[in-house]
Amino acid sequence: MSNLTVIDLPLDGLKRVQRQRLVDERGVFARLFCAGELADAGWTVPVAQINHSLTRARGTVRGLHYQRAPHAEMKLVSCVRGEVWDVAVDLRTDSPTFLQWHAQFLSAADGAAILIPPGFAHGFQTLSDEAELVYCHSAAYAPAAEAGLHARDARLAIPWPLPVQGLSPRDAGFAWLTPNFGGVTS
Repeated sequence: MSNLTVIDLPLDGLKRVQRQRLVDERGVFARLFCAGELADAGWTVPVAQINHSLTRARGTVRGLHYQRAPHAEMKLVSCVRGEVWDVAVDLRTDSPTFLQWHAQFLSAADGAAILIPPGFAHGFQTLSDEAELVYCHSAAYAPAAEAGLHARDARLAIPWPLPVQGLSPRDAGFAWLTPNFGGVTS
C-alpha cells in the first residue's frame, strides 16, 4: 500500500503529492517524505536540507526563489498549518513549458504537497494568518547560486488571489524578466 500518491501537473516534471492520512480518535498520522515512493517522481538523491517557514500575515508573498546550477534543487513543499497558494515557474530553457507557471492550493487540512523539480522558481501567498510550510530540499542552500523573479512580473502575469503584500526587501528587489532572459539549466 502506498502512503503517497503522485499526480502529474500541467508543467513538465511538476507533481502534486497526496498523502494518505490515517485518522482515528487520537488524531492524524501522515508520512511527509518517503524516498522510495518519490523515486519514480524524480527524487533520487538524499534530502540535503529541511526548512520551515512561518508567515504571520494573510496576503504575504514569499518568492519566487530558485538556485542556479550546479546547486539547482528539487523541493517537496508542504503546508502544515493554515493555507497557501503555492506557485512554481518553469525556468528550464529546454522545457516545453518554459516560463509557464502553475499554482496549487496547499493546506494543513488536505495534507498535499507539491514536488518541484530543479530549474523551477518557487513562491507562495498566504491565504490565512499563521501559515507554516516545511520544505525538503535535494541541495543545500548556496548563497552564490541564489536568484529570484519578481512576484509581480508582468511577463509571468501571475494572478495572485489577494493583493500582494509583505514582500521582503530581497524579494521586492528581484529584477523583472527581460526579453533576453535565457532561463536556467537544471
